[in-house]
Formats: sequence, C-alpha cells, structure tokens
Amino acid sequence: MVFGGIALAMFDRQTLFAMVNTHHTSTLDVAMVWITMMGEGVFGTLILLLLWALPAFRNGWYFSAAFLCNVIPALLVQVLKSMVNEARPLVYFKGAQWIHFLPDWERLTQRSFPSGHTTAAFCLFTFLSFILPTKYKAWGLLFFLLAMSVGYSRLYLAAHFFHDVYVGSLIGVLFTILVVWVMHRFEFRFTNNSKSEKQASL
Repeated sequence: MVFGGIALAMFDRQTLFAMVNTHHTSTLDVAMVWITMMGEGVFGTLILLLLWALPAFRNGWYFSAAFLCNVIPALLVQVLKSMVNEARPLVYFKGAQWIHFLPDWERLTQRSFPSGHTTAAFCLFTFLSFILPTKYKAWGLLFFLLAMSVGYSRLYLAAHFFHDVYVGSLIGVLFTILVVWVMHRFEFRFTNNSKSEKQASL
C-alpha cells in the first residue's frame, strides 16, 4: 500500500506501465499467461471448493466467509468498471509500437479501472492467509507474492495500468479483512447452529 502509493506519486502512468510491460522475454510470455489465470473466478472457486471438501472447512462459517469475501469485491469492481469505463493501455497509448503484447492474447480496449483479476487474486490469497493454521502462517508471504504476481501479469500483458492494479489490490485486501472481521464477530451463531444440528441428529 505504501510503496504503491509512493510510486503513483512519483511517476506518471506511462512510466509505471513501461517499467513492467517493456521488460519481457519469451519465457515470461508463457509464464504470465498462466499466472494471470490465478485472478480468474474459475481458479478461485476451484480452490475454495477443494478446501470446503476438507472436514476442517466443511461448515457454514467457511462457506459464508469464502462466498462474501470473493463475491462482494467482484461486484464492486464491476460497478466501478462500468462507472469509470477507462480506456485500456492499448487504446490510451493508441497502439504505440513500444507496447509489448502477445499476438494471440485478447486485445482489451475499455473498462480498465480497477483490475478485476488483481482484486480476485488478493481476495483469494488474503482469505487463505486468514484461515491458515497458526503453524502455517508463514505461507502468507507466499500467498502475497502470488497475488502480486497476478497484478504484475496484468501490466505485462498490457491489460491494465499500475493504478488499476494498485486499487484492485486494495479493494481485495480491505474488503476481505472487513468481511472476515465481521464474520468472526458472528462466529458464535455458526457454532451454536452446528451444536443444535448435532443434538437434533442424536
């Protein structure tokens, strides 16, 4: 949050975009296509459903928290995209020759702000960090780097500007923190419901 804000204050959008987009290799071209997929809804849904299959997460609290953490920010992002309707880099820079993009990659033109992929990635990995058992909390650093890599991939693939990614990451993190905090405040309701269900079954 701090360093991203400083970067936005010090550099213009072209400089920040070019810092990432113009430094490319054939290996990164392939890697970034796969990395950016971690910001798609299908990936997040699959991960959350796989966890739900585990006994430790097969409960109402997990399902509700996972649903809210990932759906609310996604809806907000879509509203902001429609309201702002900002041009994507390829349109903003009028197809400048220096922009690196993959020939087979979809040429996005509008609804740039904020980055939905980045928001989704930070929602998912922030939520996963919260539900990690204490002894695995160090994995949170890995999750942070994975979320950051998705944001990086959006600039690399010429899909977004830096500020799109920056705001998307903030939305993902802040809303997930808020939802998890609220859910923990009402965790007793889920616990009581689970006990009632067990007693009824007996």
